[in-house]
Amino acid sequence: MEQLDGGRALSFCGNNSSAYSVTNGVLNNPCFVDALNLVPHVFLLFITFPILFIGWGSQSSKVQIHHNTWLHFPGHNMRWILTFLLLLVHVCEFSEGIVCNMMMGTNHLHLFMPAFMGFVAATTSVVYYHNIETSNFPKLLLVLFIYWVLAFITKSIKLWKFAEDKDAAQYIRLYITALLVILYGLLMAVEINVIRVRKYVFFANPQKVKPPEDLQDLGVRFLQPFVNLLSKATYWWMNPLIVGAHKRPIELKKIGKLPIAMRALTNYLRLKDAYEDQRTPEDPDRSPSIWRSMYRAFGRPILLSSTFRYLADLLGFAGPLCISGIVEQLNSEKDPVGNKTTDTHFENYLMSSSDLLQNSSILAVLLFLALILQRTFLQASYYVTIETGINMRGALLAMIYNKILRLSTSNMSMGEMTLGQINNLVAIETNQLMWFLFLCPNLWAMPVQIVMGIILLRYFMGSSALVGASVIVLLAPVQYLIATKLADTQKITLEHSTDRVKKTTEILKGIKLLKLYAWENIFCDSVEETRGKELTSLRTFAFYTSMSIFMNAAIPIAAVLATFVTYHILNEEGPSPSQAFAALSLFHILVTPLFLLSTVVRFAVKALVSVQKLGEFLQSDEIGDDSWRNGDISVSFEAGKKPMGMTKAINRKQPMRYQMDNYEQPTRRQMRPSETEDVAVKVTGGSFTWGNNLLTLSDINIRIPTGQLTMIVGQVGCGKSSLLLAMLGEMQAIEGGVYWSKQPDCEVIHEGNISWSEAEESDEDIRSKNRNSVAYAAQKSWLLNATVEENITFGSPFNKQRYKAVIDACSLQPDIDLLPFGDQTEIGERGINLSGGQRQRICVARALYQNTNIVFLDDPFSALDIHLSDHLMQEGILKFLQDDKRTVVLVTHKLQYLIHADWIIAMKDGTVLREGTLKDIQTHDVELYDHWKTLMNRQDQELEKDIQQDSQTTLERKTLRRAFYSREAKNQIDDEDEEEEAEEEDDDNFSTTTNRRSKIPWKVCWCYLSSGGFFMVFLMIFSNLLKHSVIVAIDYWLANWTETGTDMVNGTRPTNSSTNGTNTTVQDSYYLLVFIILCAAGITLCLITSLTVEFLGLSAATNLHHNLLNKIIHAPIRFFDITPLGQILNRFSADTNIIDQHIPSTLESLTRSTLLCLSGIGVIASITPIFLVALVPLAVAFYFIQKYFRVASKDLQDLDDSTQLPLLCHFSETAEGLTTIRAFRHEARFKQHMLELTDTNNTAYLFLSAANRWLEVRTDYLGAVIVLAAAAASIWSFHYGLHPGGLVGLGLTYALTVTNYLNWVVRNLADLEVQMAAVKKVNSFLSTESENYEGSMDASQVPENWPQDGEIKIQGLCVRYDPMLKPVLKHVNAYIKPGQKVGICGRTGSGKSSLSLAFFNMVDIFEGKIIIDGIDICKLPLQTLRSRLSIILQDPVLFSGSIRFNLDPEKMCTDDRLWEALEIAQLKNMVKALPGGLDAVVTEGGENFSVGQRQLFCLARAFVRKSSIFIMDEATASIDMATENILQKVVMTAFADRTVVTIAHRVHTILTADLVIVMKRGNIMEYDKPETLLEQEDGMFASFVKADM
Repeated sequence: MEQLDGGRALSFCGNNSSAYSVTNGVLNNPCFVDALNLVPHVFLLFITFPILFIGWGSQSSKVQIHHNTWLHFPGHNMRWILTFLLLLVHVCEFSEGIVCNMMMGTNHLHLFMPAFMGFVAATTSVVYYHNIETSNFPKLLLVLFIYWVLAFITKSIKLWKFAEDKDAAQYIRLYITALLVILYGLLMAVEINVIRVRKYVFFANPQKVKPPEDLQDLGVRFLQPFVNLLSKATYWWMNPLIVGAHKRPIELKKIGKLPIAMRALTNYLRLKDAYEDQRTPEDPDRSPSIWRSMYRAFGRPILLSSTFRYLADLLGFAGPLCISGIVEQLNSEKDPVGNKTTDTHFENYLMSSSDLLQNSSILAVLLFLALILQRTFLQASYYVTIETGINMRGALLAMIYNKILRLSTSNMSMGEMTLGQINNLVAIETNQLMWFLFLCPNLWAMPVQIVMGIILLRYFMGSSALVGASVIVLLAPVQYLIATKLADTQKITLEHSTDRVKKTTEILKGIKLLKLYAWENIFCDSVEETRGKELTSLRTFAFYTSMSIFMNAAIPIAAVLATFVTYHILNEEGPSPSQAFAALSLFHILVTPLFLLSTVVRFAVKALVSVQKLGEFLQSDEIGDDSWRNGDISVSFEAGKKPMGMTKAINRKQPMRYQMDNYEQPTRRQMRPSETEDVAVKVTGGSFTWGNNLLTLSDINIRIPTGQLTMIVGQVGCGKSSLLLAMLGEMQAIEGGVYWSKQPDCEVIHEGNISWSEAEESDEDIRSKNRNSVAYAAQKSWLLNATVEENITFGSPFNKQRYKAVIDACSLQPDIDLLPFGDQTEIGERGINLSGGQRQRICVARALYQNTNIVFLDDPFSALDIHLSDHLMQEGILKFLQDDKRTVVLVTHKLQYLIHADWIIAMKDGTVLREGTLKDIQTHDVELYDHWKTLMNRQDQELEKDIQQDSQTTLERKTLRRAFYSREAKNQIDDEDEEEEAEEEDDDNFSTTTNRRSKIPWKVCWCYLSSGGFFMVFLMIFSNLLKHSVIVAIDYWLANWTETGTDMVNGTRPTNSSTNGTNTTVQDSYYLLVFIILCAAGITLCLITSLTVEFLGLSAATNLHHNLLNKIIHAPIRFFDITPLGQILNRFSADTNIIDQHIPSTLESLTRSTLLCLSGIGVIASITPIFLVALVPLAVAFYFIQKYFRVASKDLQDLDDSTQLPLLCHFSETAEGLTTIRAFRHEARFKQHMLELTDTNNTAYLFLSAANRWLEVRTDYLGAVIVLAAAAASIWSFHYGLHPGGLVGLGLTYALTVTNYLNWVVRNLADLEVQMAAVKKVNSFLSTESENYEGSMDASQVPENWPQDGEIKIQGLCVRYDPMLKPVLKHVNAYIKPGQKVGICGRTGSGKSSLSLAFFNMVDIFEGKIIIDGIDICKLPLQTLRSRLSIILQDPVLFSGSIRFNLDPEKMCTDDRLWEALEIAQLKNMVKALPGGLDAVVTEGGENFSVGQRQLFCLARAFVRKSSIFIMDEATASIDMATENILQKVVMTAFADRTVVTIAHRVHTILTADLVIVMKRGNIMEYDKPETLLEQEDGMFASFVKADM
């Protein structure tokens, strides 16, 4: 029995018989104590394994435990941290045991066996705990509690016995045991705490705790805040998402909602409180500091992140220290000197603390652990800052949006706050602040890192290290200088590129006009000129970028060179390998913070600017200081001290309603008896301004009767629209006020669904929403980016009957039927482009649909033809609105509707001319009435005749249809192409999805490189390879040199020359010389490579943009019909920007990091070939990580981009539609929508950055394994005497650099893939066909003054828009004599406009010909043809610039000629009044003139060009009758000798023509003098005229 026992225990306690003697008491036998220590571990394993296997095995096989049961027990993070420490100490204990065991003759299992079991038990405990926690079943935690108690007791016994020995203090085992005792004690405390809080045992009523509400809502998929510590650190919870992305793309559904703490609303409230708290009662106007509010709201996480950062930086220095330790250790082991003595205690070998750090294997393991910890802390720090940055961006966006909703309108229209600025705030400034937050821990972490690094260098290399360090530090300001220069050039570049994009936008919007006037080259040149400026600054940008890259690569080489040269001069010999390589890796560590420091400082400067801009914006004027909220009065502050005897005591917070109440009654009583009927809105003594101290409206006294139809009439630009806005409180009142009567019966519109209001508005505000919402249709139609239905219902509940009635009243049904998805089609900026009339009708429909008492319609008929106007007037305004007894205010030019008005306000030059009913005006102001009568008589009482007449509307419908059908056809072709490509790629593959998604777009890369020029590509590849070989050579030479140095000291070098001092110095100086030469070469090559990459990128960008612009500007007009404007613009803005600025640096970074990794691995493999064995599994792991990551990253990047666009659009859309939103009182709904959009975008961005962390943690761990493998390989091959020690240092230094660059390889690959998409998109446009500009005749053969007479022959003309489409004109024949006035009319889609385009050869004339003055136009060069004719289009197009530029961009005419043209167009007086006359500014799109005025400018533009053929394409559609009459007269007189072709919109305009052509379906139906045609009673022309009388 005893023998059996002995045999079994033999290996446990060693085979020494005295090992088992218990004569001195059982506890005094160390072996027995160790055995006792095994008990708790075994106990834990026995108990937990069955529970884990049975309970969770059965459960997890059926169903995944869902995260809505997750709940962290108290002390959760504490427990994880303690367990990690415990595992670490167990590893130390184990390694110490193993080393002692090796030192002793026989195996003593008891030295390391308990440590190993402890490790297993600790791991089990944490797995067990995690499972209990996820299923929220705390009773089972008792097991762990018992385990901690037992372990604590057994370890304490061991410690106590060990400490009795007097010399124990020098041995490391004492410290390890003490640590374990402390840890077990702490874990026991944590466990007791859980019992105390949750009361799950011994207590009568255990606490029921629910998980946080974010988790109960299964829509939350971002689990980072909720998972356990290990999963948080390694992003383990992301695995399913990232791996799943390979099978099917990540969609918005997959990334779910944001956790509550990260939502924009939460953060907005935090920031707003911090911001508002700074406004003290003593100093209410003090502008709060944004910095301070940001610090108050988001300071704590930044501190946490900085702590992580410090820990990571300090651990980073473990690398160089361990390397020097390992190299030194191996070098000393090489010497057979100095036999080790052994200490024994109870016949057991003990290891002292210093021994532990001298064992190279232990150092290697320590290095590995330090790396892993450092990387984990670093990623944690990054993650925390990024999350905070995202939260802050959400808060800032919400603040900006809130402010936009309160901006005063004058700010917007007077250009103090342009849309561009607001978009910049949203797109650029907030992002800059976010980036600043990301980088901000670096600001205080880096100086510490640099100081530590220099101290260590001093320790390794003595004073010579300071020389190297000073090289680095002195060059840092240079880097900062370069960085600021970079930022400046970037700003200039940005200005130029915004300018260029603006010009491009104008070109694209007016492309039809440019082509018809043959001006495209002038405008193209102006874009090219701006592009030239942009390229100049890009060249500077490229130069500075390459300098910055060069500094980054060259500084470490220079520093190393300086250090070793100084060392050599001071010490007369080379450094030892351990010093050299520690110094080398320290320099590598030091460069990163210095390089980043310049970036961080630059971002800090940018952030200061951004904050300043934000502050200015948040302080800018708000609309009527809160009174708009409270309705009753418009701003009646300054001059209107006592509009109705009102006191000046207006408190900002108190709504004004209360003061108003007292004056309501008296005003009623003061009215004259005749006016007792109800008044909805009343303006008394009002003078209003847009905020530039020029009175726009003066002395306004009007009233709007309730439930009646009020019309406001007057000439173009007399302030009709301004009056409406003044009543809505959008203008600043200089004196007087606007009073809205209280309407008891009004419904409050959907108050229910505003979740923002509780947070935002005080109850007073809600109570005083007295001016209920007003349905308002602005003159410039404003659409949301939403479906047609959403645009009309505009947030009101959908009511089918009402919706249908509204659509019929606005006759939208035919238009809706044309849209691809009916009323579910997206329209607006990013949707389908509708024509003016369609947009306007949708806006009117929105105003009609809303359930409000008051409706303001601002010129709803301006873009509609007569038929629709009548329908809208009858059905919509008279029937639909009046039946509901709604108060309607209508601004209009159509005087024939005055007979329907209950009340008329006539305006002139910003004042009210007359007010009253039509009868009043008829009796009191006969002159005005007669004036109106003459204007009206043309089309007066004919509203009843319902003969179908069609017109502009149908034309719009036609263009819409044309656009769609073709667009769909084109899309189909595109899709087919894509499918074909996909099929080609994966013919040989089973699962198309997986393969398609992980290929790198080599084709596109090649296309990009080749557009940069082949010489540059060759130079780039060659110089890069050369540079990296030189860098490796430098380090290799250093290794050799230090190696020879140590060998000579040890005297083991078998040299045949005498080993005296002289030789050493000779050899040393030879080494030094080569070293200097190599370094110089390396620095030069760094410069060359950085320059080549940047300039390669620059030349590629130049070529791509040039080709793109020329292709697109010369594309046929058809291309613009089927390609959405936004898509073309994106190529010029976003994609060009990526090609200009991002691709070169990504490409550079990619080549550099890839080559660094490859050269590093190559070096290690050449030194220790056995390393290659470990490399195989690592390479496989790396391949899979990058493969999965690239796909997921691309998806998340796309999600981020695609969710950012709606957000930006929502901002600009809100800024454009401010007046409408405020009139409707829909601010809360829009805020809600903005918050949702922000959250969606933030979710995508969070996931993207979490995915980046996922990748980096994994590649960093792989890197750590590479270092471990390299170290192990070196140590192992060293023991077998395979190589000298200096090279070990080289290998390890390289292994450390590889860890830094691995994730860059993947990140850059993923980035490049995303960025190459831009090249691909640009490329797809480069394949469009151009128009044929040449023609078969030479321009010189055309007579100078052709066409002289203006004689037009049309022979058998057939025209189509596209070879794939049906012809729109079929065999048309006509003859127009010189000087004739010809009218063309016909229903929409009859081909009138196509005919006018055919004169300019804009469409495909595939049969027949048009001969003008004896020349067939198809033979002419397009430039010549189009420059000799002139045309006025239906939509007026003006370009930004001066008036002169708009009339004559070619700068051919004298001023007199221009003035003459303006006089003909009735604009002379207006232009004279403008500052600068002909050089007065025209804003973008001519927004500073009214639509009528713009149309007149277009007329003037046509007159300037003295061509004998003049075409008017429905040019009078959008002007009032007075102006139209003027026009008709002008055309008859000024153009007496020219041929005029008018395409008629209203038939009466061509009654005086010499010849009328009536068209139908592309054929000419009637062709004669109007008089003759009118005689044919049943003819088409006669029926048109009847309908239009």
